[in-house]
Amino acid sequence: MDEDTDAPDIPTTVTSLAERKGRAVADRFPNALVLACDSMLELNGKGIGKPPTAEAAIEHWRRLSGQEGVLYTGHWLTDTRTGGMVSDVARTTVRFAQVSEAEIVAYVTTGEPLGAAGGFTIEGYGSPFVERIDGSSSNVLGLSMPLFRKMLIRLGVSVTDLWC
Repeated sequence: MDEDTDAPDIPTTVTSLAERKGRAVADRFPNALVLACDSMLELNGKGIGKPPTAEAAIEHWRRLSGQEGVLYTGHWLTDTRTGGMVSDVARTTVRFAQVSEAEIVAYVTTGEPLGAAGGFTIEGYGSPFVERIDGSSSNVLGLSMPLFRKMLIRLGVSVTDLWC
């Protein structure tokens, strides 16, 4: 499935997708905190999701090379014990290196970009191609830990309550 979009409001899109994911499982866990997230990279006003094919990933990287985009991650959290729910979105600016065609092909050949929003990662083979991150680095991994902590507080839960 092609996850690219011309949606005018990517933050709303990813928050809505996160909520749909969370609601799909929350009823099965009546005594839990349920967190769901969804991410999308915005580049030049267009949303870039997970590339569906290697060819699409190569095209993504041709567009990403030397550019700066904003990664949006929608977060949805519910406490099924109380029925409390909160949602929010984290934004992180990502600056991509100028990447050669040979590097793009080699990276896509690893398969890594096919499973990632925007077709890139910072924890694997893609890390050398990210020059700068402004904002929550954990957001680029798929969960903004600072935002998660703030959302917990809004539900009356301390992050330290989760520590074993």
